[in-house]
Amino acid sequence: MSEVAKHSWLYNQLFTNWKRFEVTYVSVLLLLQLVVYAIEPDSPIGMLSGVAGVLCLVFGMKGRKISFLFGTVQCIAMTYIAWISHAYGSFVMDIIYVISQPIGWFMWGRDQATHSFQQNTRYKIFAGAFVAWLIGWMILARLEGQLPYFDSINFVVSLIAQLLYILKYKENWSLWIVVNIANLAYWSILSVQMVMGQNEIGSMGANLSQVALQFALLFNSVYANRVWARGEADNEGGAGTGSGI
Repeated sequence: MSEVAKHSWLYNQLFTNWKRFEVTYVSVLLLLQLVVYAIEPDSPIGMLSGVAGVLCLVFGMKGRKISFLFGTVQCIAMTYIAWISHAYGSFVMDIIYVISQPIGWFMWGRDQATHSFQQNTRYKIFAGAFVAWLIGWMILARLEGQLPYFDSINFVVSLIAQLLYILKYKENWSLWIVVNIANLAYWSILSVQMVMGQNEIGSMGANLSQVALQFALLFNSVYANRVWARGEADNEGGAGTGSGI
């Protein structure tokens, strides 16, 4: 067996079927992480989390299993950052994310098609996510976590989004857009508070790396929502659309 044949799966996962626009925006998002680290180089773990997070979601947008390998690295790094920042909702969710990565790897290996819900089911899922956010807000406020109204979105809405992502339902990206907007606001506020001397919890470098990461993930989620809606996700080189429920 030739070396090319031996590594054909990895090569296909990493390098095949990229549009010029996708290559450009991935390069820009990765460069953004390196620029943030150069400006505030006090958190190499934050930079690692940012780079792995960008790669995880970009390959997820492409519908490729290798997304879960980068996701494992990103979630382990993010667990540490969330803990030192007292982002307890994010901390709990990142532990769940680490556990979910091998599950997602297994599920995506069995089913290459993307799926979608019928409209009534979609409304029920979004309504349930809203109620779950309110409950999570009350719980995190009692734990005295930072900005619990934002952290709750990361705590509960992202759990629903991650489940839909693993099951390859297109609606996961709509929820991720909400999560990414909330997280962008969350880490931006913490960064501003640290600059103004109102908050000394965590690390400025870690905070800024998360601002850059959430901006990258928000951009990717919007684009991925479009890609999956068109049935262009190509896990294992294939594409397809499943029936809704």
